Amino acid sequence: MRKIERGRFSIPNTSLTNKLILANVLVYIFSIFMIFAVDEKILLKNIALTPSLISSGQNLWTLFTSMFSHFMFFHIFANMFSLFFIGNFLEKLIGKKRLFWIYIFSGLTGGIFFTLSGIIFSNDIPGVGASGAIFGLLGVLAVLVPYSKIYLIAGPLMVLLAQVVLSPIIPANFAGIFNFAFNILVFGMIFAIFSFNQNIRKFAIPIELKMWLLPIIAIVPLVIVGFFVELPIGNSAHIGGLVVGLAYGFYLRKKFPNKTRMLSRHFQ
Repeated sequence: MRKIERGRFSIPNTSLTNKLILANVLVYIFSIFMIFAVDEKILLKNIALTPSLISSGQNLWTLFTSMFSHFMFFHIFANMFSLFFIGNFLEKLIGKKRLFWIYIFSGLTGGIFFTLSGIIFSNDIPGVGASGAIFGLLGVLAVLVPYSKIYLIAGPLMVLLAQVVLSPIIPANFAGIFNFAFNILVFGMIFAIFSFNQNIRKFAIPIELKMWLLPIIAIVPLVIVGFFVELPIGNSAHIGGLVVGLAYGFYLRKKFPNKTRMLSRHFQ
């Protein structure tokens, strides 16, 4: 159903989070079409975040465009899957306006951290993705409702790490089949979590955590593994977004002590 308002239509009860998801999906579709229309290097230069360009004052707009861009289906699927649950939960607590600005500032700060990391470690690989912004939202939740229970779907993360570690030793002839099998396994684990059958849900390897612990579990192991294996994950962007989210969460706790205390107690 569509609600008509002054000659325009809008989708009623659409959260800001869902609109952000739609924006990411539309940019993803646009990017896929553009890959066939222009040279991939030109597209990366003008959409993805490249540390050397930012440090030299070039293509500064990519600090913004990169946080809405994804080039791989699994990448956008995983990010939007997380954003749907984390964003909609936080939006009910702090409202649309606050969620929007924390999403934007976390994403931009994540891009800045990614750039600084690239400069420091001489890594000039372009980066895209909304994870910095999503970790900012997660940081706010970790402060406002630290004891709220949440499930980390550990299975896909374990498969991703296994894929990165095993890829170099897989013969080139089997690389396509290998990656396809791993992707199917990951999607199977993600959808298994929604099953009403408890045994099927175990296939996703869900781990119940307190909200304050989730950012640590989601970042620290990947940082440690990153010292030994090159991961296709921008941990520095995650940390940058998380810092902003934590800072804003503590700001809200100081400004609204009674309300945030009630929230924390309610979601124990």
